[in-house]
Amino acid sequence: MMSGQSLCIGLSLATTWLTGNGWRRPDSRVEQICLSDFYVDIARRAEAAKLDFLFRPDSLFLDPTMLNQSPGISGLDPTLLLSALSRETSHIGLVTTASTTFNHPYHVARSIQSLHWLSKGRAGWNVVTALDGNENFGVDIMPDADSRYDRAAEFTEVVFRLWQSYPPEARVVDRQAGCYVETGRIRPIDHRGPFFSVKGPLNIPASDYGRIPILQAGASERGRDFAARIADAIFAATPDMEAGRELTDDIRSRARQAGRGPGAVKVLPGLSLFLAPTRQEADALFEETQRGRDIARKHAFIREALGLDVSGMSEDRRITTDLLPTMERPVRSRTHARLLRRLIERESPTLSQLLKRPEVSGSAHWQVVGTPADAIDSIMEWFEAGAADGFVALPGGSEDCLNLFLEEVVPGLVERGVFRSEYSGPTFAHHLQLA
Repeated sequence: MMSGQSLCIGLSLATTWLTGNGWRRPDSRVEQICLSDFYVDIARRAEAAKLDFLFRPDSLFLDPTMLNQSPGISGLDPTLLLSALSRETSHIGLVTTASTTFNHPYHVARSIQSLHWLSKGRAGWNVVTALDGNENFGVDIMPDADSRYDRAAEFTEVVFRLWQSYPPEARVVDRQAGCYVETGRIRPIDHRGPFFSVKGPLNIPASDYGRIPILQAGASERGRDFAARIADAIFAATPDMEAGRELTDDIRSRARQAGRGPGAVKVLPGLSLFLAPTRQEADALFEETQRGRDIARKHAFIREALGLDVSGMSEDRRITTDLLPTMERPVRSRTHARLLRRLIERESPTLSQLLKRPEVSGSAHWQVVGTPADAIDSIMEWFEAGAADGFVALPGGSEDCLNLFLEEVVPGLVERGVFRSEYSGPTFAHHLQLA
């Protein structure tokens, strides 16, 4: 924790409390997840708790087999959803997700600038390179990670230049003289690069509400370098405090090397929460949520990430490093493969233990199964140890967990003096202390 710093807290709108068996609860409201009222209620409550931002992840593909047991994150377009929520809230940040692999920078620059205007300065962009979806865009083979980050670097450069191409001071709105804009202040960007050719300028002016904060999702080597250069915060998987501290130290070092301050990039891991009034109830909630989950899918994840087939192994077999193939091989996510290998190197878990770990679920997020007090203690421990600058909350199991987070965990952090009791400014950049 840096001196004088307070937590930055976001809430995921991926309806994580409906994953696993959570959607099967009679009070889940799962039928409403494509209706705005479902999210308006959550957004208003999150703003009442003075959270920094709402975060909507996205994917541009659908695997029907992933929906047989859970609604997943498929659904509404994030920017359209957050535009609707902008009318129902006044202070909370609204972070949309847009892929640099399957979009065009002009479209993204325009849609997010529009959200910034509609929300009066509360838009944020979560930059992702995407892991799937290529066949929906006429791309037979998914580009490798380095190619995706090369494209992302040029993509973001174009977006930033487009946002500057029509500056707010160009709009003089002089009714008496009949001059709406000073056209000399609006300039094309005339960009030509390996991936894009964009003349510009953007057809919407930069807003009067200040800059648009940038989040970046992904913690591979290229992802970390990318975040250190362009992001205001990084959203990444850190399953334990040591992983969080390593990522935080590394991002601060890379930010300094990029000519930025050490605290320029906030590290915001996902925090998976299974909360209940007692630890016994929380354990039961977690077990009930996980019951019946597809073991074959977990086996497939381990096989893809590590090249290790565990399907024929007994559950008490220890998974040790000597079982792991040593050859470097292409993987869907280098970050998650690295975290899974790291777990095995550190703990040599039994197969039964391995299958219960978040690293095998594909998310690998920091996890708390316990009471609101347990969650507060864990958050304080990570924050004081410099393992996180805040987090993105991922409530699990049931909407009761979301309620406990907003009504007990957040107020508890206010009491500990590490989170605000009132907003001190109206924009997302202000919440992040960028303006």
